[in-house]
Amino acid sequence: ISSVQVYIIQVSVGNHQWTVKHRYSDFHDLHEKLVSEKKIDKNLLPPKKIIGKNSRSLVEKRQKELEVYLQTLLVKFPVTAPKVLSHFLHFHLYVS
Repeated sequence: ISSVQVYIIQVSVGNHQWTVKHRYSDFHDLHEKLVSEKKIDKNLLPPKKIIGKNSRSLVEKRQKELEVYLQTLLVKFPVTAPKVLSHFLHFHLYVS
């Protein structure tokens, strides 16, 4: 039985703050869409690691990298986030 790692990421936009929970594969799917639709740097997403992927230190390191990844995307799209990114971050639930 393989355990599934879910990353809990804090999102801040203006005065709004909330958390989103996603697996690495969700980030990968988002990234693939943004690379093809918005031409973002394909190397922006932290790489998938196989060995020791569930070790506590690796999970914490990857969580920080994924937070930086999302912050970078929000800086890249300061006015209007692409629909796929807005959905990923649950903007529709928190930002009106």
